[in-house]
Amino acid sequence: MDATKDDTGPALPPAIEAAWGLRGRPPKGPRPGLTLAGIVEAAVRVADDEGLAAVSMGRVAKELGAGTMALYRYVGAKDELLTLMVDTAYGGPPGAGDEGRGWRAGLTRWAWADRSALRRHPWVLLVPIAGPPLTPNSLAWLEDGLRCLADTGLAENEKMSVLLLVTGYVRNESLLTAQIVEGSRAAGIAPGELMPTYRCLVARLTDPQRFPALHRVLAAGVLDRDDDPDDEFVFGLERVLDGVAALIDRRSTD
Repeated sequence: MDATKDDTGPALPPAIEAAWGLRGRPPKGPRPGLTLAGIVEAAVRVADDEGLAAVSMGRVAKELGAGTMALYRYVGAKDELLTLMVDTAYGGPPGAGDEGRGWRAGLTRWAWADRSALRRHPWVLLVPIAGPPLTPNSLAWLEDGLRCLADTGLAENEKMSVLLLVTGYVRNESLLTAQIVEGSRAAGIAPGELMPTYRCLVARLTDPQRFPALHRVLAAGVLDRDDDPDDEFVFGLERVLDGVAALIDRRSTD
């Protein structure tokens, strides 16, 4: 049975019905050129150009040259619009491309694609997560990630937990990077000067007797320059995948 046609279970949220095209078409009105996809794409443009706070039904209507009330024939509320925006911003998953290279190469590709989507549309990080994935693209991403783990010997619940772990790492790293960049910009710190500036402040505020471990970091020159954000991402992702690899090895000997 097609789950989208099953009306015996829980009711689908309006945004999910809209995302899957399960709602009837709105009645004809004065702006037949409007479409749900066009409205969502316009909202994504506003968020990309002006930030998430700028997104409102009125602002999106202005972007389309339409009246605000015309949008409500397609989108019932701003929360619904945000859900559709996130699904559109992510787009489809990266898809196959690592056949024969193993689960680690596939999951690495998956994680980098996730990060790229968040870097293209950083406002996505500010949209509250309303629950488990249900939109078309989010479920396609989930399917793609599970496919990477198909031959690992992990139980199905462990595969889901691995994807949650990787997604959480990618999301947290992306949010932290965005916050640091925005904070540096607000403080007037030029690119490349964040860590040297931080080093000077730490050295001024601390002494080796009270903070010996921290001063060993300073003495090693760790904070003398800004690292490439990609290097930090690689380090963290590799450690996460090392843990997954250890679990897979353990399951292979059970």
